[in-house]
Amino acid sequence: MSKSLRVVAVAVLPLLLASLPASAAGKNSAAGKTMADVLAASKPSDWRPLDPNNTLYMDLPAGRIVIELQPEFAPKHAANLRALARAKYFDGLAITRSQDNYVVQWGDSNANKPLGEAKKALPPEFIRPAAGLKFTALPDPDTYAAQTGFVNGFPVARESEQGSAWLVHCYGMVGAGRDNDVGSGSGAELYVVSGNAPRNLDRNITLVGRVLQGMDVLSTMPRGKGAMGFYQKPEERTPITQIKLAADVPAAERANLEVLKTDTQTFTDLVESRRNRQDEWYKVPAGRIDVCNVPLPVRKAK
Repeated sequence: MSKSLRVVAVAVLPLLLASLPASAAGKNSAAGKTMADVLAASKPSDWRPLDPNNTLYMDLPAGRIVIELQPEFAPKHAANLRALARAKYFDGLAITRSQDNYVVQWGDSNANKPLGEAKKALPPEFIRPAAGLKFTALPDPDTYAAQTGFVNGFPVARESEQGSAWLVHCYGMVGAGRDNDVGSGSGAELYVVSGNAPRNLDRNITLVGRVLQGMDVLSTMPRGKGAMGFYQKPEERTPITQIKLAADVPAAERANLEVLKTDTQTFTDLVESRRNRQDEWYKVPAGRIDVCNVPLPVRKAK
């Protein structure tokens, strides 16, 4: 795979509010509350556990990275990543690239490790029909799409309720590298957005999930000195101890995390608390929010 071509956590208001002015949308139960206030008042039912069959653990010398897959948008890539993990494909490979304000990438620098039962290439999963998705819309306009919001905690854009929808390149999102051929990616080479959201990549590459834990480790990787941030010497690369599917890890050894649901009133209030911040430091609330600036709370399960 050509280096020059490889590229390469978040609440919401109901869809009804998408057409309302910001002043009307802001009149909800979050008025006068900070995000900390909103989360402190959350109920156990506002949170969901991770699905072990859609959770990957990437173990590095500095700690564990937890990645949640999104099979609603990339089912073929999610299935291939499960096969690659079970084949121990990533074990012993390395972080091969860290480009400032862009991405961190990992995989086989020699592109010759057997894939086991996983497929070598997959058709692109850049978009999917918006129909059938439980979409929670943001109330503010977006530069790159007619509407943005969240589906099951993932940042999403769409054309319309009956048009196409796609995952968005926000910080922490994980994608499958490819060459010029849109069908040349498989998930054997992955990247995570580690800088300002490169929204121009949306609908041009398959996003497969997002990092829920460990972005502090990935985002502080030493920057590569080669073109596009690739490491020039093997000793510069960070080795990957292993990547495992959570379902294949004993329950007692799993990361016991839960994520705030994005189809709840609590999440709606969280978004509003960030659109019109009441923290003492803020003097002029923005009154708007971008899909990539909505924090997605993750916590240890209680």
